[in-house]
Amino acid sequence: MLAAAAMLAACNPRTGRQEATPSPSATRVGRGPWLHITGKGTATRPVRMVWQVGNRKVYDLLARSYESNGRQGLSVSTFFDVHVTFYGKRGTTLVADSARAIVDEATNTVVLSGHVHAHNGEGMTLSCDTLQYDRATEMIHGEGHVEMTSPRGMRATGNSVDTDINMTHARLQ
Repeated sequence: MLAAAAMLAACNPRTGRQEATPSPSATRVGRGPWLHITGKGTATRPVRMVWQVGNRKVYDLLARSYESNGRQGLSVSTFFDVHVTFYGKRGTTLVADSARAIVDEATNTVVLSGHVHAHNGEGMTLSCDTLQYDRATEMIHGEGHVEMTSPRGMRATGNSVDTDINMTHARLQ
């Protein structure tokens, strides 16, 4: 058995070399092989990604297709022709449509881009060039040609907005 181990060690070109120690962040997440995954849905069965925390659904994303790159825990996935529903802690929803969405596990964000249009159950609407959802804070940040409207006809425009899913506490600039 010792002879077999010595033979295997002789065949291993890394024997005798000291391996680099992984960074602390690499030891927490991102283990495993680098993966490149693609997928396509159909009109009746789109690609679906659901994010949950415990038993609570945080968002439900539907798309025509997707591409994902990275290691488990650090992947970046791009979805095309997106329809996503964000669920607030109090049962409210924000529904958004866009040309593309990027789900980044390292930054814990979902970024929608390309003619983003969103609305909530109370009739508030939001349109912007990009909309970023932070999974940790459950807040929305919109940028570029921001326009918000209320069901009573109030219309506000700006370059950026920070708001909650309800769109009741918004800061428009």
